[in-house]
Amino acid sequence: MKLKTLSIVMLLSTVFAFGQTQFETDGVIVPRTIQVNGAKKIQLNGFGTRTKAWVDVYVQALYLTVLSQDPEFIMESETDMAIRIEVLSKLVTSRKLTNAMEKGFEKSCGDNLSAMMPKIIQFKALLADEIVKGDVYILSYNPNESAVFVYKNDKLKGKIEGKDFKKALFGIWLSDKPADEDLKMDLLGKS
Repeated sequence: MKLKTLSIVMLLSTVFAFGQTQFETDGVIVPRTIQVNGAKKIQLNGFGTRTKAWVDVYVQALYLTVLSQDPEFIMESETDMAIRIEVLSKLVTSRKLTNAMEKGFEKSCGDNLSAMMPKIIQFKALLADEIVKGDVYILSYNPNESAVFVYKNDKLKGKIEGKDFKKALFGIWLSDKPADEDLKMDLLGKS
């Protein structure tokens, strides 16, 4: 535990010492902070690239109010948090993205999948627009409304209510059966 805390402190010390306000990976600028839920500023916890069949699909970043390397704490937390996804490949389509998300929900929800299905269908409908390289999605949890807000290129697409949905959504990448183990470690700042 001390090693994990030391790693986070060292990362933050480096960031603050050099005044770094953003990072770059795979040609994508990842901001150190973003504003969500009524201009509340939250901090970058970690970021990485999702690769599938040797193709870089998207760059994803996890933003939290309280930095953490504990996935269970993050999924249970009642604080502002967000996932930022920037599409890297023209091969990403709405159908492929929603199918991948549905597979992620299957792993994340486990036995609760059928109960969560109405919210998953609602979520998939918010991602139904055409996707082009460079599109940016923000999936932001607001604890005051107990809802996940979905933004595409800074435009609100809609919201899905319930902490249970937030836990399932963030669980796609942070659960015991994540979509990508390496990306999970990146989002937690462990790699």
